[in-house]
Amino acid sequence: MLHEIGQGEYKIEYKNYEPGDDDTVFVFGDEGVCCLVKDDEMTFPKYKELRAAAGAKFRYLFSIGAERFFMPDIDNEEAIELPEMYTAQNSGISRMAGPRYLAFALITAQSLHEWYTARKYCGRCGKKTMHSETERARVCPDCGLVEYPKISPVVIVAVTHGENLLVTRYKDRPYRMYALVAGFGETGESHEDTVRREVFEETGIRVKNIRYYKSQPWGFSSSLLSGFVCDLDGDPAITIDKNELSEALWLSRSEVPPSVSDVALTAEMMEMFRLGVI
Repeated sequence: MLHEIGQGEYKIEYKNYEPGDDDTVFVFGDEGVCCLVKDDEMTFPKYKELRAAAGAKFRYLFSIGAERFFMPDIDNEEAIELPEMYTAQNSGISRMAGPRYLAFALITAQSLHEWYTARKYCGRCGKKTMHSETERARVCPDCGLVEYPKISPVVIVAVTHGENLLVTRYKDRPYRMYALVAGFGETGESHEDTVRREVFEETGIRVKNIRYYKSQPWGFSSSLLSGFVCDLDGDPAITIDKNELSEALWLSRSEVPPSVSDVALTAEMMEMFRLGVI
């Protein structure tokens, strides 16, 4: 999966580092991230390549192994000038281009960039916030509200009925392949409660014997995905939520398409069912 990088330890601990010449900088703009793609390999600018206005600041994000990653601070008043060889790329490039550790770094950085940008002003009083000096947080100097990075809980659910798997297709989304039932947790819900509710809301199916599979950080939606496997409880007849899905059906193991990607938890769970592992 995308976060399984095998490239060295991922270190997210907050540090107030200043960038060095060889540190990697993710520069995000309206059209995407500054990136060079060649032969399905991504390259991002190093700090020494950037032409920054006097006084421009950079925010440390995280490290992978010995490589440190930064972004321009959201409080900068002027844009960073980029070398000509880089172009704006949609972050979806991380699903297809490597190396894997940079694909993971890009999506994680994008999630943090979106959070920082959304918290530039206080959600309670509207005043401009500032960086905490001791932790990864934005602090309102007027009313004192402290905001931390947002991570939304999501369940991915493999519902089985003997040798059959419940699969769905999303409605009105670019992704048209088969998927599993999925949904965000709500206030006051356990993961297990979310599993039961989402499966029933989307397909009219009730489930039992809910078992945890594994988790995945998913920066595309600033989420933490938790995979679960469960069994049909009662009637297998499907009633789909037409606002969410275009299709829902039972597929036998032999009918589940082989996985064409190892990026997402959904794809791995479907492949594990197809192979008889779950």
